[in-house]
Amino acid sequence: MTHDFRTRPLSATEARVLATLMEKARTVPDSYPLSLNSLHSGCNQKTAREPVMNLSEAEITEALDSLRATSLVIESSGSRVPRYEHNAQRAMGVPEQSAVLLGLLMLRGPQTAGELRTNADRWYRFLDIASVEAFLEELQDRADEKGGPLVVKLPRAPGAREQRWAHLLCGP
Repeated sequence: MTHDFRTRPLSATEARVLATLMEKARTVPDSYPLSLNSLHSGCNQKTAREPVMNLSEAEITEALDSLRATSLVIESSGSRVPRYEHNAQRAMGVPEQSAVLLGLLMLRGPQTAGELRTNADRWYRFLDIASVEAFLEELQDRADEKGGPLVVKLPRAPGAREQRWAHLLCGP
């Protein structure tokens, strides 16, 4: 039985596993796809993570199984150990830039367009903040037949100059 990420929100663990695969595909392409051991290290990294998590290999394996059922993750065979890669861009039907923004929001929590542009640097170089905002608005205005919105613009926090964006993959 396959589950669809659009009908069932991702758990926090699934979001961390998926986003870690998305990040490592771009930042350490030579060691990608990742083994369970590498994925375990990446998920529990202390830097560039919000919240910091301490996931067990069993929790990560369980998340990988359910992500494979949604086609968001693919297991590749052929090496001594199973390796995992994300299929987020294709499974969600979004362009590369949108997938980068979703990955960053899953890894680091709500951020402004400016923070996303800065944090995306190792993944993708956005021309300017306006292009980041355009992709975010596209993700927010996604038609229901394409699965509906994947991000939301949060109300401005007291004392904040800019509004932050959050992903909706774990639900509203």
